[in-house]
Amino acid sequence: MKKNLQEFKQFAMRGNVVDMAVGIIIGGAFGKIVSSIVADIIMPPIGLLVGGVNFSDLKITLKDAVMEGGVEVSPAVALNYGNFIQVTLDFVIIALAVFLLVKAVNALNRKKKEEPKAPPAPPADIQLLTEIRDLLKKEQMK
Repeated sequence: MKKNLQEFKQFAMRGNVVDMAVGIIIGGAFGKIVSSIVADIIMPPIGLLVGGVNFSDLKITLKDAVMEGGVEVSPAVALNYGNFIQVTLDFVIIALAVFLLVKAVNALNRKKKEEPKAPPAPPADIQLLTEIRDLLKKEQMK
C-alpha cells in the first residue's frame, strides 16, 4: 500500500500531469468564454438575419407537456436542435482557436530547431592573405 502511495505521488508530481491539470482548468474557462461569444455576440446577429430567431429556443416538440390544474404532470419531449447548433458553433470556434495556437507553437518550435546560419565568408582580401599564409607554411615545411 505504501509503495502504491509513493508511486502515485511520483506520478502526480510529474511536470506533465501538473501541466495537463493547468491546461484542463484553463480550457474549461476558455470554453465558457467561447460559449459566451457564440451565445451573446455571434448568434444574435445570425438570428436577426434569419428573421429574429433565437437559436437556443429552436426545437421540435415530439410530445406536449401534460398540465393538470396549472401543474405540469409530465414534461414536454422535444428535440432541441437550436441548442445543438449553438454547441456546434462553440466547438468550431474552440477548434479554430486551438488550431491557431498549435500552429503558432509549432512555428516557434521550428524557429528554435533551425540550425544557426554559417558565419559570413570573410572579405576577399582576408581570404587572399589566408591563402598566402597557408602557401608560406607549406613552403617552410618542405
